[in-house]
Amino acid sequence: MEARALPVRRSSWLSGILPLILLGGAILLFVGLDAPGLERRGIPIEDVAVERTTLRPGVIELRLRNDGPDPVRIEQVVVNDRFTNFSQTHQTVGRLGSDKLTIIHPWVEGEAYEIAMVTATGGTIGAEVPVATESPQADAGFFGLMALIGLYVGVIPVAIGMLWLPWIRQIDPRWIQFVLALTVGLLAFLAIDAVLEGLEFAGEGAKVFGGQGLVFMGGVVSYLLLAGVDAWVRSRGAKNRASGVSGMRVALLIALGIGMHNLGEGLAIGSSYAIGALALGATLVVGFALHNTTEGLAVVAPIARDTPPLRRLIGLGVLAGAPAVVGAWIGASAFDTSLAAFLFGLGAGAIAQVIVQLAPSIRDRNGSVLNPLTTGGLLTGLALMYVTALAIPV
Repeated sequence: MEARALPVRRSSWLSGILPLILLGGAILLFVGLDAPGLERRGIPIEDVAVERTTLRPGVIELRLRNDGPDPVRIEQVVVNDRFTNFSQTHQTVGRLGSDKLTIIHPWVEGEAYEIAMVTATGGTIGAEVPVATESPQADAGFFGLMALIGLYVGVIPVAIGMLWLPWIRQIDPRWIQFVLALTVGLLAFLAIDAVLEGLEFAGEGAKVFGGQGLVFMGGVVSYLLLAGVDAWVRSRGAKNRASGVSGMRVALLIALGIGMHNLGEGLAIGSSYAIGALALGATLVVGFALHNTTEGLAVVAPIARDTPPLRRLIGLGVLAGAPAVVGAWIGASAFDTSLAAFLFGLGAGAIAQVIVQLAPSIRDRNGSVLNPLTTGGLLTGLALMYVTALAIPV
C-alpha cells in the first residue's frame, strides 16, 4: 500500500511544479530575445528619491534611490542657482539602484540650500536642506547618546508608569473597568499616531518598495504575528490561566505592541537628530516622559487582580521601553524611509491586536462595550495622550 502511494505523491508534486517550470522558461525566453515586439518608446521616465542627507565641512552628501523604471545619469548639480563640482559612486543608476552623490560646496551653518540635479536627458531632480548643520559622527559616543535618549524617552517613563500598579489594586473593582477602557483609549491613540507617522515617512522616500502600502503591510504582519503569539501562550494550558496568567498574557501583548511602537519612535528620534532636524534638550525629555509614562499604566492595567513576581514586571517594562534604544541606534546609523514606514506599521498592527484582546475585558454585564463608564475611560485615554503629546517639541 505505502509503496504504491509514493509514486502518486511524486507525480502530484510534479504536476504542481510543472506550471512554474513552464512559466520560468517562458520568461527566460522572453528576456533572452529582448522582449520582441515591445520596443521602448517615448522619453525615459526619471524618478529619483533622496533617502538621506549628510553634511560634512564643505561637503553635502545625498543618498539617492532610483524610483522609476529607467536608468538615470546625473550630469550636473546646481546649489542655490550655482553649478558646483560633485562625484558619485555610480555613473548610471538603474531601477532600484542606489547612489551616493558627494557635492563639494562651502555651506554655511544655519543657511537653507536648494539642490537641483540635472540628468542626461535635461530633466531635474530636486532636493533641499532647510537648515544646514553638520551631521554628527556615528562613533561610540554618539551611539551612547542615542542609548541614553532611548532610556529617557522609553524605558524610564514606562517604568515610572508601571508604579501605578499598587494604586490600581486599591481602587474599587468597578473602576478597574474604567482603567482598562482608559488603556484601550491610550492604545488607540498610539495606533493612530503610528499610522500617521508611517504614512509621513512613506511619502518622503522611494515608492518603488511599496510606499504607503508598507505601512499597512507592516500592520497586517504584526497583527498576525501577535495573534500567533497569543495562541501559543494560550496553548500552554488551562491550569496556567486558572492561576492568573490570563492577565499576564494580555499585559505581555500590550508590552509587545507598545515596544513595537517605541521602536518606530526611537527610529524617528535617532534619524532626526542625525540629520540635525532635532535639538536635544530638557523640553524634549520632559515631553516624552509625560507622554510615555501613560504607556506604563497601560501595561499594568490588565494585571490589577494578579500578583506577578517582580522579575516579570521588570521584563514587561524592558519589553515595552527598551526598543526605543534599538530604534534610536537604527535611525542614527542606517535610517531608511521605507524601513521606517514598515516599522510604524508593525507598531500599529500590534496595538490593534492588543485592542481586540482587551475589548472583552471592558464589557458590562449586558455584554455592551460602550457604556457610560467605558466611554468615559476611552475618551479620557485619548485626551490624556493628546494633551501629553503636545508637550513633545518635534
